[in-house]
Amino acid sequence: MSDGSASLLARRRWRAWEPLLWLGAFAAPLAFPSHALIVNEIAIVALFALSLDLVLGYTGIVSLGHAAFLGMGAYSAALFAKHVMPDPLTGLAVGIAAAGVVGAVASVTIQRGSDLTRLMVTLGFGLILLELANKLDWLTGGADGLQGVVMGPVLGRFEFDLSGRTAAWYSLTVLLIFFALARRFVNSPLGASLQAIRDNRLRAMAIGIPVGTRLAFSYTVAAAIAGAAGALLAQTTGFASLDVFDFHRSADVMLMLVVGGTGWLYGGVAGAIVFKLMQDVLSAATPQYWTFWLGLFLVVLVLVGRDRLVRPWTWWRRGRKP
Repeated sequence: MSDGSASLLARRRWRAWEPLLWLGAFAAPLAFPSHALIVNEIAIVALFALSLDLVLGYTGIVSLGHAAFLGMGAYSAALFAKHVMPDPLTGLAVGIAAAGVVGAVASVTIQRGSDLTRLMVTLGFGLILLELANKLDWLTGGADGLQGVVMGPVLGRFEFDLSGRTAAWYSLTVLLIFFALARRFVNSPLGASLQAIRDNRLRAMAIGIPVGTRLAFSYTVAAAIAGAAGALLAQTTGFASLDVFDFHRSADVMLMLVVGGTGWLYGGVAGAIVFKLMQDVLSAATPQYWTFWLGLFLVVLVLVGRDRLVRPWTWWRRGRKP
């Protein structure tokens, strides 16, 4: 076995602390029953952030229209539940497939141009889907949203309750499954080639990596995962509105990766936890000015550095260096 293959296999292995982390997450709805809905929200936005990290942190594609796939997954799952069948798992698969198809189409637009070009193209793609959802009000409900979405029990046994515990466990399970799949994906030879494209596209082309095909595949996979997050959002809330296509969704998930870091899968999860908890606490403490405090935190994070905030001893040690 080559050194590269051994390194990839080593990265796939779960560390001793990781099962404890996930067990703690699944225990949270029981330990804090009044906060089960927040746990559900964190799991959904963490899955959304995970999908963006695949294209931003591992492939180097900057996107400001990632909410397009979140919205496609949400509306597809909601429409399927309302007009076809209310089974959550089937609806989840429909949302993933619909967002994946849209992602495959959109991937054609991001294979050329600079980062600024991709920013504008992805933003424009998201705005197009937002306007389509608004105009097709006979199907989507328009500005009023798609209402009357009633979901069946998960696996035919677990009903969605008002406390949100079933929703939280359902979303956490889907997050864990996609996290494990994404871990194998980024630590495979295919994932290594994507990181090579991120680091130097011309060099990757020179050694024979099919850059266009790899970019399209990565973008499609990320879109499908974002669609899963959208489907979970619609299923656990029983509602889908134009808000899921809005620009602030793409901006928020970008901020989560700024907080948690890109290029490692736990970055999106950590960023989602910090962002949602700060949003919940600050909006309760200062309803009018919570965005100011959140913005101040982000400014300090960028100026000081994530490592120095998370590891004070590193800050102290670096400060002693000449």
